[in-house]
Amino acid sequence: MAFPRPTGRIVCAAVAAACWLVALAPGRAETPRVLTFAYILPMRSQLGAGAEAFAAILAARTSGRFVVEPYPNAMLGGEVAVLDAMKADAIDLAFVTGAALPNVVPAAGLFDLPFLFRDAGEARHLLDGPMGDATLAMFDAVGLHALAWGENGMRHLTNARRPVRTPADLAGLTLRLPQSDVMKEGFQALGVEVKQVAFPQVYATLRAGIVDGQENSIATVVSSRFYETQRYLTLTGHVYDPAALLVSRDLWDTLSPADRDSFAAAARAAAKASRDYADEAERTGLDTIRAAGVEVTDHIDRMAFAAAVSGAEPLYEKRFGRDAIARIRALVARGRAAGSLAGEPADGLAGDHGGTAP
Repeated sequence: MAFPRPTGRIVCAAVAAACWLVALAPGRAETPRVLTFAYILPMRSQLGAGAEAFAAILAARTSGRFVVEPYPNAMLGGEVAVLDAMKADAIDLAFVTGAALPNVVPAAGLFDLPFLFRDAGEARHLLDGPMGDATLAMFDAVGLHALAWGENGMRHLTNARRPVRTPADLAGLTLRLPQSDVMKEGFQALGVEVKQVAFPQVYATLRAGIVDGQENSIATVVSSRFYETQRYLTLTGHVYDPAALLVSRDLWDTLSPADRDSFAAAARAAAKASRDYADEAERTGLDTIRAAGVEVTDHIDRMAFAAAVSGAEPLYEKRFGRDAIARIRALVARGRAAGSLAGEPADGLAGDHGGTAP
């Protein structure tokens, strides 16, 4: 698949704006470098908010020498395709949600374990600490560089057939899932028929009735208008979905230390913007979904769902190693008790479990 570099009036406008910034900086005569930035959601989304913040901070800190050209709505393909293109230096930057990350860094799949986190706050504490940093560092070995953890959000379940209030209600449903083996195995343990569909095809798949439902964050359900195809929403919060802000390794290797600092600062701003957007969507998005006629089940027995999905545990242990799973659950439990996961050691994060980093 060919991935076009940016062209057209939008890029011309971006370059013109950057040239104006450069003109304000005495002694500079550089042509701005235009960077492709891919993500699967619309511009008005948690990922779009992060991309916008990144572009603004980077332009300001580098006097317009870098122009970020966004490619939202999976314009450059689904996330697995985008990751491959980044490794080939065909895309410069991307905001990639957590479900796709294990395709390049298997250890990132630990964050997809069902019912690991009670809420987004617990997940953010872990990701912003040593374990999250250690996982980001693993991307360097696969031709990418990870700058920061942003957010897609807590994932919830929608479907067009019936309310889901207990694990038994899931039996027989056909659900679209992202290209994540961890999530697939968990839902199969619940009796769900799984169809893994790339994100660009999800809306059409739901509209055509090829699947009964899907699962995603409230922000994504709203920004992608999935509620137009669904009748029921269950606030399962079964998985927390981060988003990693990635830069191609080839681009990163060309940057000066000062420019790397600017990229890192822009990434931190992007991470915060995506989390703020996801928080606001969790607060207000349900109003939009209910107004569309969707019935919302907002209280479930999470322990019952977690027990039902435990049938996938042997598969997870084979994939990650029992010790790695016990370690991350212990970190979450200690952080829950202490109110913070900051400062927990990341020792033993990488290990030998059949050739797969935990």
